[in-house]
Amino acid sequence: MPNNVAPQEITDWRSRLDELFSTVAGLFGRVELRRRARSYLVGLLAPVERKNGWQLAEAAGDATPVQVQHFLNRAVWSADALRDALRAYAAANLASPSGALVIDEVDFVKRGPASVGVHRQYSREAGRVENCQVGVFLAYASEHGEVLIDRELYVPASWIEDPERCAAAGVPVERMDIGALEKPRLAEAMIARAVAAGVEAGWVAADATYGRDSDFLAFLAARRLSYVVEVPLTQTVPELEEGGCVDALVGGAPASAWHRLAAGAGGRERREYDWAWATLPAPVGLPAGFVRTLLARRSVERPAEVVYFLCFHSDALARKDIVRTADTRPAIAACVRAAKVKCGLDHYQVRKWEGWYRHVTLAMLAYAFVVVTAASGAGVDADLSDSPVVRAVRWR
Repeated sequence: MPNNVAPQEITDWRSRLDELFSTVAGLFGRVELRRRARSYLVGLLAPVERKNGWQLAEAAGDATPVQVQHFLNRAVWSADALRDALRAYAAANLASPSGALVIDEVDFVKRGPASVGVHRQYSREAGRVENCQVGVFLAYASEHGEVLIDRELYVPASWIEDPERCAAAGVPVERMDIGALEKPRLAEAMIARAVAAGVEAGWVAADATYGRDSDFLAFLAARRLSYVVEVPLTQTVPELEEGGCVDALVGGAPASAWHRLAAGAGGRERREYDWAWATLPAPVGLPAGFVRTLLARRSVERPAEVVYFLCFHSDALARKDIVRTADTRPAIAACVRAAKVKCGLDHYQVRKWEGWYRHVTLAMLAYAFVVVTAASGAGVDADLSDSPVVRAVRWR
């Protein structure tokens, strides 16, 4: 904690942390393991420069990182059970009927070939192809704050095709038997877990990696999960005669279709965009009471910059809710950055499957504690309800 924090605030902080840890302590069977888990969590929350094995060991008073490494790699406890507890904690403190489940990816640049799942692939962090791991994350976003509630490590085909390499990195046999899962399939598994756990969410949001995957969209629609997903400008809309890509459709929208609206969820600076919204013809099999719509966001300063969203939702839904959900992904990107800076999400020095899941899940829990604590105090203003409502637009 910062040096200028008042004693009462420190007491309150410790009390809240004790309350949180009491809900997960039973997941760590022995007293020594519980103490190690709590010290690791405290280290992730502490002003430690790099939350790696050496520095977390020093923060815990250890001469070497041996015990920290044992805790992450060999001790008996379940990262998935901890994930379930984290998800329940976030839902209990941040849930809202307008909350959204948001899929995003996080890459972790690595130098060598030994870290599980590492592969030369595009890194958003570096802005180029790099040797890195990619994690697919599920976040929960509401007016109370944004947190990460689930995670899956993407394992490229180059790994799955090399059983010896997978075995050396600790990839479970059952995961290898499934084969190389595409990222949208990992996203579906996490969303299904959240829904089964009763997480209150009115929306699902994702970027174009998932928006252009028809099976992913069908998965959501079959479960009546409203969505707002980005799509590339070349995305076609098969329900229209002769198809047609979204870029051409939006390009043909009249000037009256565009309405200016301020956006900026998650405490970000509010910026104005021009938004256009249109109802699409109903595809075969569309559930009763639902519609498919197309949403476009255009930069005010650079009108050539347009982002496109395909949406599926109740036909009675207010447009402001659609726009608010479309604006959640930048907030989640800020959430990921904060989890890295505040809680060392990317500071790990583990190479194997178990170690990755354990460190990442603990860092997610630590960041959820930060967000919940902030929300219970001064609050987190990420609501767009005071913004103008985007008017209904229909064009052909």
